Amino acid sequence: MTETGTHGRILGPDEARRIADGDLRDPFRLLGPQPGAAGSDGPWTIRAILPGATEADAIDATSGDVVARLTPTGTGNVCVGTTTAEGRPPRYWLEARNGDASWRVEDPYQYGPVLGALDEYLVNEGSHRRLWQALGAHVMAHEGVEGVHFAVWAPNARRVSVVGDFNDWDGRRHAMRALGSSGVWEIFLPGLGEGTVYKYEVKAGGDGAILPLKADPVGFGAEHPPKTASVVRDLRGFDWHDDAWMDTRGETFRDDRPISIYEVHLGSWRRADGGARPLSYRELADVLVPYVADLGYTHLELMPITEHPFDGSWGYQPIGLFAPTIRHGTPNEFRAFVAACHEAGLGVILDWVPGHFPTDTHGLGRFDGTALYEHADPREGFHPDWSTFVYNYGRREVGNYLIANALYWLQEHHVDGLRVDAVASMLYRDYSRREGEWIPNAYGGRENLEAIALLKRFNETVYAEAPGIATMAEESTAWPGVSRPTSAGGLGFGYKWNMGWMNDTLSYIAHDPVHRKYHHHQMTFGLHYAFSENFILPLSHDEVVHGKGSLLARMPGGDFDKFANLRAYYGFMWGHPGKKLLFMGGEFAQGREWDHTTSLDWHLLDIGWHAGVQRLIRDLNRVYRDTPALHQRDCRGDGFGWIEANADEDSVYGWVRHGEEGTAPVVVVCNFTPIVRANWRIGVPAAGRWSEILNTDAETYGGSGQGNLGGIVSDDVASHGRQHSISIVLPPLSTVMFKLEES
Repeated sequence: MTETGTHGRILGPDEARRIADGDLRDPFRLLGPQPGAAGSDGPWTIRAILPGATEADAIDATSGDVVARLTPTGTGNVCVGTTTAEGRPPRYWLEARNGDASWRVEDPYQYGPVLGALDEYLVNEGSHRRLWQALGAHVMAHEGVEGVHFAVWAPNARRVSVVGDFNDWDGRRHAMRALGSSGVWEIFLPGLGEGTVYKYEVKAGGDGAILPLKADPVGFGAEHPPKTASVVRDLRGFDWHDDAWMDTRGETFRDDRPISIYEVHLGSWRRADGGARPLSYRELADVLVPYVADLGYTHLELMPITEHPFDGSWGYQPIGLFAPTIRHGTPNEFRAFVAACHEAGLGVILDWVPGHFPTDTHGLGRFDGTALYEHADPREGFHPDWSTFVYNYGRREVGNYLIANALYWLQEHHVDGLRVDAVASMLYRDYSRREGEWIPNAYGGRENLEAIALLKRFNETVYAEAPGIATMAEESTAWPGVSRPTSAGGLGFGYKWNMGWMNDTLSYIAHDPVHRKYHHHQMTFGLHYAFSENFILPLSHDEVVHGKGSLLARMPGGDFDKFANLRAYYGFMWGHPGKKLLFMGGEFAQGREWDHTTSLDWHLLDIGWHAGVQRLIRDLNRVYRDTPALHQRDCRGDGFGWIEANADEDSVYGWVRHGEEGTAPVVVVCNFTPIVRANWRIGVPAAGRWSEILNTDAETYGGSGQGNLGGIVSDDVASHGRQHSISIVLPPLSTVMFKLEES
């Protein structure tokens, strides 16, 4: 049905139908204020989608005068009228009526575009480093009016609408404008603001099917699960007070500085209201931050806090990559948590997951009806281990999406580092796949060349644009040069998790001491490659789940021996080259396996042995931080030397750690048997008094109290190829550290 009685261009039946059906790629061409006949300055036509209205007025927003009277056209939901004056009408709002009912709405089709040609170009080229400033939902003033600008990338869609309570989730009412060939759709909705709940309704380009409603890929907030809509969050104007930290944060990540990381799952570290809910970001700032700082850690690593639909994924199957999970609060509350960390001298590291994303229908999968973010072929685009999609790393817009997301956390939220999860799954096309389930690369190999290029570009970009940050890779294979610069052929990460060290040493320490001599070199093997990368020694969450039990539970023997073994193992770790990472609960010897649904067992600190382990971790961090020999050359071969690596019959190890020139060396000796070894002679690199700076068997830690009375003077007795030696007491199941006193 056509319009009648208008001075502007008359709509044809097909155009009227497309408006009524919500099938417009450029609704601004037909809706809102439209000029009169060609070459005329006469009255304009105003068309509006007003479901249920029998009549409506366009009201001047300033004067309150009627600009035009609108009536239904008979095409369903569309009202049309002619302005009472010549020229483009002033800004107006619509008063719709049906009998005694009336309601007021703003007309978004009277506003021009927000995004310009540069944004279109950068999105189209996959080079928009500040993608979150263009896409997503932004609270702003546009053409003098407050509202929210929505923009989303869906290049193959036939129509995209923003829907929410504000339009009864009706996709016909707020169809968006397609910007050129960029694939970006946008609309400014006046009157909306912080807290608006929304999704995108996408009509696929092929068959025109309406897809399941989609959350915003660049949304800054989300509803509380199990609800899945995005929520408008205003990122403007947060009052940061961490300039001094930001200017110098790079110092905390230097390979010659102590790096000791406390890994935490915010949802289960401690819970409130009798365990009914996790702590908020604000509560965590008040209790978690001072706790970690008191224990002497340098950094706090958060398991993924990007929004995710399933609690049981622990955040490793994210959908809202730009939204800190609402489980703990809003983006600004998360920022306040980061600021509290910085004020306490703690760097913040986020687990970041570019390796896969879940198949939930409101997520990125087939976002515009096509395999947009993922590969169409499941041999490339589906991950068999996790039943998730895999990003199409070779698509420039997808690579830009991921790299911009990394920059978003580093710049908008002042995060200091990113630990990249499951890097091995990205590097290999055949990862966890059988023959015939994967596609070789262009050269017939198994390496994922596109993912490799993306990881290199990611590291080059974030190090260049966010000074002082660091990246870390969880990479479980022997891929060469993970933490070497891309200019030297590496992937460009700052650090790599040493998964081999973790596997070997945990396997060794789980053996009964009587059998350890047969596995002696599981503890020494890591030194063959310890300086091939900048390594972090990780005792992470992965080691205390899926039936593995807690670290304490994996120790052999009765209760006393279990605690002694764990303390000795921690001493071995802190004395070993490499930066340190320990998952929450390990610092007080959590007894049971980690459960993401419940709090850690804080009541255990009322038991002396558990409190003793906590005191040990505090002292290990202090000694590590205050002793240059234990950290300055963590990643250099000249910082380490074996003294005794072959005492397999006694299960004893001894080595020396060196710092920079002029610093005192440290000798570390471990006894992994429950036997006191008196008068154990070990060579030392210099004559003098050697202070016992740490003894894991000390009574304050819950040990037997055997030791060396604070230190020992060297003898001119050759041992272990050295001119000088010390004769020491090696306590049972212990690690002791000796530092040469300055003369």
